[in-house]
Amino acid sequence: MTSPRSRATLQVRPEVMDFSPYSAGLSIQEIKERYGLDTVVKLASNENPLGTSPLVQQVIRSHADHVFRYAQSGNPRLAQKIAAFFGLQTECVVTGNGSDEVIDLLIRAKARPGIDNIVAFNPCFSMYTVLARLCGVELRQTPLNDDFSFNWDALVSLTDDNTAIVFVTTPDNPSGYTPPVEEIMALAKRLPEQCLLVVDEAYMDFTGNRDAHSMMPRLADFPNVCVLRTFSKSFGLAGLRLGFGAMQPELAGYLKRIRPPFSVNILAEHAGMAAMDDTVFFNETLRVTAEGRDYLNRELAALGCTVYPSKANFIMFEAPIDGAELHEQLLRRGIILRPLNKGYGLPRHMRVTVGNAHENKVFINAFKEILNVR
Repeated sequence: MTSPRSRATLQVRPEVMDFSPYSAGLSIQEIKERYGLDTVVKLASNENPLGTSPLVQQVIRSHADHVFRYAQSGNPRLAQKIAAFFGLQTECVVTGNGSDEVIDLLIRAKARPGIDNIVAFNPCFSMYTVLARLCGVELRQTPLNDDFSFNWDALVSLTDDNTAIVFVTTPDNPSGYTPPVEEIMALAKRLPEQCLLVVDEAYMDFTGNRDAHSMMPRLADFPNVCVLRTFSKSFGLAGLRLGFGAMQPELAGYLKRIRPPFSVNILAEHAGMAAMDDTVFFNETLRVTAEGRDYLNRELAALGCTVYPSKANFIMFEAPIDGAELHEQLLRRGIILRPLNKGYGLPRHMRVTVGNAHENKVFINAFKEILNVR
């Protein structure tokens, strides 16, 4: 006889029963409590080195008394603002609760469970894997090259007449590798007719030359391409969850039909519009990140690390000591990085977010101290 407790879980989908929850790193407060620290420098999540725009903070405060209201369904004002800022048609823009939601909508709209497949590199952004599996869609992956560049031939070889989506991230995470846009264009032309190429450009603003790497200005010439962007990085809105997809109007229309009507909350909507208005903060973010990236590249190389070329707001490096040991020693000193042993199988590799000048120096000084103690 079925117990009352187990009845609630009868016929839970196998995809759900086999799921492992997302494992986030320890928070700043958890690190403080575990190691008895007063201050912690977090360089693990690729967040904005300057925090949040002062204008955005002001706008959030001014709209705080409106949070009992629903946002306008579909966020048309935000979509218009995004379109103007990025040089798009408003009909091409689909806003979402982070770009994660747009990924989910694309898979639900394009991929038929048990029939279609999705193709990506390995490793890739974890949400491609999670959402494909949750939607009951096969995910096919091919390894990156040894230098973390992209093997286009191997990627294309995985596609067939039932490939609904191919995901490519540029700059890639965790390596920071960024292919020339001509290679993305060539890939789009090689894919099966029904296949949508989704180019995730979460870190594109940090490349220093977006026109040389982004598919956004080329969407009109590639009807089988969708570009994803987020407000979590260069715009400093990670905690408010805001992103968008730019795609052909017909596909955008289908996504808007199935999107929950109020997934982008009213504060995120106003914050996103204000973030695009604050060009001073945006440009300063890019400047500080570029300078910090150059500094970390030099210092890490001087410490005997293998540093991988990155055009993002983070750097991947191979340390001269075990990554788990380095990670633990840094945590004891109040510095959080992203180790790449779990999920990536890279025991000596770490990913460090480019922080502000002070944070970067604190990290490098601690790294030097760890190596000298050994």
